[in-house]
Amino acid sequence: MEALLILLPISLLLGGTFLFLFIMNVKNGDFDDLSTPAKRMLFEDENINTNLNKKQGLEK
Repeated sequence: MEALLILLPISLLLGGTFLFLFIMNVKNGDFDDLSTPAKRMLFEDENINTNLNKKQGLEK
């Protein structure tokens, strides 16, 4: 019974923290674009690296 007095507040605090963080992420728009990450894996890595290098000025 003593374990419940310790574990219950800890679990409520942890659940509340995760709920707060989830709501903050939803408000910031982290879950707005759900289709692009799924399509990103279809592209070649070389094209992505080339585009990143062009943007950063690293391409020779």
